[in-house]
Amino acid sequence: MSALWIIGSGMVSAVGLSAPASCAAIRCAIDNFQETRFIDSGGEWLIAASVPLEQPWLDRTKLIKMASRAIAEALQSTPGVDPHKTPLLLGVAEAERPGRLAGLDQGLLHAIEAELGLRFHPDSSIIARGRVSAAVALLNARTLIHQGGHRHVLIAGVDSFLEGATLAAFEERERLLTSQNSNGFIPGEGAAAVVIAAPFASDQPQLACIGLGFGMEPATVEAEDIPLRAEGLTQAIRAALNEAGCGLEQMDYRLTDICGEQYYFKEASLALSRSLRVRKEFFHLWHPADCIGEVGAAIGPVILAVALAASRKGYGEGPNIFCHLGNDAGQRAVALLSYQTARAA
Repeated sequence: MSALWIIGSGMVSAVGLSAPASCAAIRCAIDNFQETRFIDSGGEWLIAASVPLEQPWLDRTKLIKMASRAIAEALQSTPGVDPHKTPLLLGVAEAERPGRLAGLDQGLLHAIEAELGLRFHPDSSIIARGRVSAAVALLNARTLIHQGGHRHVLIAGVDSFLEGATLAAFEERERLLTSQNSNGFIPGEGAAAVVIAAPFASDQPQLACIGLGFGMEPATVEAEDIPLRAEGLTQAIRAALNEAGCGLEQMDYRLTDICGEQYYFKEASLALSRSLRVRKEFFHLWHPADCIGEVGAAIGPVILAVALAASRKGYGEGPNIFCHLGNDAGQRAVALLSYQTARAA
């Protein structure tokens, strides 16, 4: 495949209002889980990870504020990027998400542009795929850059699970971590953005996406009559490795959207056992949701931002990073990243 470089980032999370602050907190395993104004079925306060903005904005307004801040930071981190010539690919919650804001997609890009006081290229679009949105955006960015002639593409994601209807629905399905259920996730919210570019002349190593793969899992997290064999994730892994021309053993560590539910840990383990053909003594699994909660469509750009920080600051476990994502509908995606020079890209 034609490589893509990740050259800048921005983030707004429960543990930091910038990418450096958020990545530092995630590196140190610091969280900001607090009691909310919502009560679970056991009469206890729900725990969540909320973003502490300067005003108590809610719903669509807060999504716009978070997304705008992350995008602005990503642009500021990469001088020379012209927003007018740069498409924005924005990931949001999937259409079937319980409690999803009505008409979320309508006018969202224009509202973010108005908040930022600028315009993005008309090729901008919204990708409503939840946690796999960023991987789909990487696929689209490859086309926009290598076929559409764009120099840069912005990939962003914004989401929030802190909606009454959303929390009620997931608690009813026994998906939330509550006083009555230990096998669940902590709801969160946030936004992140990364700047994508084609490889260019540089003496410094750059974080490149060298492989993408996608799959579909029939045994979804709420399916009760189909045994989990990690078919979708295994398919995505094999496709990404085929694009990159390498084996899984060449990856140094894993970054994932897993947010606490046993199902997704089991799926990751099964997929690994079906894909890794060479014994590795260590293949550590990093999951930022342990610090920022379940942030839905924002987690993909969060993972890319964490990978960029770990690579540039040298605290990653090697140059090659295996990232995987999956949403509740069964869509699975894998992105293989490598911190390398332009000659190797």
